[in-house]
Amino acid sequence: MPKLIRLYISSVLTGFAIAAVFAALLIWFDVGHLRHLAQGPDGVLAVFLLWFFNGIVFAGVQFAYRIMRMADKPEGPRGGTRAPVTLRGLAPVRAEARAPRR
Repeated sequence: MPKLIRLYISSVLTGFAIAAVFAALLIWFDVGHLRHLAQGPDGVLAVFLLWFFNGIVFAGVQFAYRIMRMADKPEGPRGGTRAPVTLRGLAPVRAEARAPRR
């Protein structure tokens, strides 16, 4: 199996595991009275949808994070040449400020 597909599958599994913990904590702490919703007649469907849709989001974020971490580290100095700023050749500019007419 190619490395990228293996990376994607592991990212998806990690994202859905994080979503399961997140959904369990939302229900445990009764955020927005989700525990009442989960104990209702359609509670299994509500918990599944909460987990599934958060899993899609967290899996995408996990995959994007892992892909962005694969970038090559920049080598050499960063942040410019650190040369001092000089004002040679610059002349002051005079600007006049007047009150607006009424």
